[in-house]
Amino acid sequence: MEPSFHTLVPKFQLKFISLSKCRTSQQLSLELPTFLYYQNDLRFVDLSQNNFSGTVPSWLLENNTKLEDLILKGNSFTGPLTLLSTPNSNVSSIDMFDNKIQGQLPTNICSTFPHLEQLFLSKNAFQGNIPPCLSAMKNLSMLDLSNNQLAGKVPQELVRKSSLFLLRLSNNNLKGNVVPVILNANGLQKLYLDGNHFSGEMTNFDVSTFQFPTSLTDIDLSNNRLHGKLPRWIGNMSLLERLDLSNNGFEGSIPVEFCNLNNFKFFDLSENNLSGSIPSCFNPPNLEHVHLHNNRLGGPLSLAFNKSTSLVTLDLRGNNFTGGIPKWIGALSSLSVLLLKANHLRGRISVQLCTLYSLSIIDLSQNRFSGPIPSCLGNLTLPMNKDKTMTPDLMSPTFSELDELKLLKTGILFEHMMHSYSYMKESVEFTTKSGSYSYGGDILEYMSGIDLSCNELTGQIPLELGNLHEIHSLNLSHNKLVGVIPSSFSKLKQIESLDLSYNNLSGEIPNQLVELNSLGVFSVAHNNLSGSIPEQNQFVTFIESSYEGNPFLCGPMLHISCSKTGSTSTISDDEREDSFLDTYVFCVSFLASYVVMLLTIVVILYINPHWRGVWFSFVGKCISSCRYSTVGNLLGYYIFRRCV
Repeated sequence: MEPSFHTLVPKFQLKFISLSKCRTSQQLSLELPTFLYYQNDLRFVDLSQNNFSGTVPSWLLENNTKLEDLILKGNSFTGPLTLLSTPNSNVSSIDMFDNKIQGQLPTNICSTFPHLEQLFLSKNAFQGNIPPCLSAMKNLSMLDLSNNQLAGKVPQELVRKSSLFLLRLSNNNLKGNVVPVILNANGLQKLYLDGNHFSGEMTNFDVSTFQFPTSLTDIDLSNNRLHGKLPRWIGNMSLLERLDLSNNGFEGSIPVEFCNLNNFKFFDLSENNLSGSIPSCFNPPNLEHVHLHNNRLGGPLSLAFNKSTSLVTLDLRGNNFTGGIPKWIGALSSLSVLLLKANHLRGRISVQLCTLYSLSIIDLSQNRFSGPIPSCLGNLTLPMNKDKTMTPDLMSPTFSELDELKLLKTGILFEHMMHSYSYMKESVEFTTKSGSYSYGGDILEYMSGIDLSCNELTGQIPLELGNLHEIHSLNLSHNKLVGVIPSSFSKLKQIESLDLSYNNLSGEIPNQLVELNSLGVFSVAHNNLSGSIPEQNQFVTFIESSYEGNPFLCGPMLHISCSKTGSTSTISDDEREDSFLDTYVFCVSFLASYVVMLLTIVVILYINPHWRGVWFSFVGKCISSCRYSTVGNLLGYYIFRRCV
């Protein structure tokens, strides 16, 4: 990027150039190197993930008539996409993902690149309709126009193409009926229509004229406006591996026909209004990820999933499931993420969970689990697990070509396709650090945590939980736990969030916990803890609400000083002085009022002979009938206790 390099007129002619990821530390907008103007024999150009600005360099195509692959993704190219009228029959792959290109897709794109195989124009600002001519491109196999502002309907002729393998139109403004798009798929395998405005029901369509099974393996219709019951004809799509219908308005039960989908790997029906129970026959042997959270599904956790031994994620949060954790869960040896939050589950926490050594995230919060916390949970290793994230199923490239240039090109293209291919990504939601966060990608691989909060758990906290060396979050709050905080928690070196609030814990906060250098959120509020709060490391930074509600806990964070022994709290000199003054003022006021009242009575009796006679008559009767005055005794006792 030196100025001398910009002005150089080279004597060489390149066939292959890759200047990927050459951004400067200043992230300045850069212009394309001028020496490229003098190249006319290029076959492969990769200028991706820089900060090149200006309009799309169409002159690269004009100057290099033999160009096959043009990769410009991850730059800052702007303006409309202007193409030359001269056809370039050698171009097979164009990738302009993640730029700022505007306007409509050029109508001559098909005639300019008649042999185009892969077109990636996602994450730009394209508007208008999808060009119908794309349906006539015989070699087009991968088309990604997602994350733009395209409108209108999906051309049915486009999905009928036998050559089209992948079609991604996610996050646009497309609308219409998706059923014909799905059932007209001829050779199409990957269909992503999520984040659009597709609406209507999927059941009011005559499917008898269509041939099953279709070629589709992946269908993503999430985040649309679909409603009604789930279509039973999906059960006839035996090749289907991944289905995402989340965040729509589907209602009713899960069709029993879904039990025929034995190739399922990913299944997401979350954020709908589904009810009823999960069919007990639903046991796809290769199923890895299940998301059914935030519906109205109910009943006990029957035999569904009991034979899905490849299951990695089971997310059933926010439903109405009852009963306990089934014993067959111990057979799911690959299970890594178990989310059962906010249901109506009860009984004891199953010890079968302790045999699942792949478990790294457990959320059983907001249920009615009772009894003690199984001490065997401390045996879990909470390992980092790459299986928690989905990986694409593309076959590895074959390097049988003898041409070194083709070998290099194939490797870079494969890496590029792998990056662009992972469209259905696995992510889970987990509550930690007093908030709910979504974890996906590499972060999900490393995340580990246990949440048993808001239940009815009793007994002491097992010392064995201190063996969870890799745990990042532990929440045992809002239970009925007793006993002390285990000092073994000092071995949780990776922990970032520890919540033990709203229990009946007693004793002191172990000083050994100051060794937890990664601890960012800590709460022991509303227990029966006593003694002084550790005043070392991050413990002095935790706010007052982390410790409140413990009557015998003291420390600067609570504005309560501690005794020299640190075991009990004492009253400060100012508080003792204020208390003494209050008592002194009361006694003086009472005695003054008593004297004034007594003198008043004496004066009245002295002046008025009638009242004097009545008074002595009353006193005589009291002496003869009452030896003790109860009122007088009580009043005297109160004055004695208060003043003396």
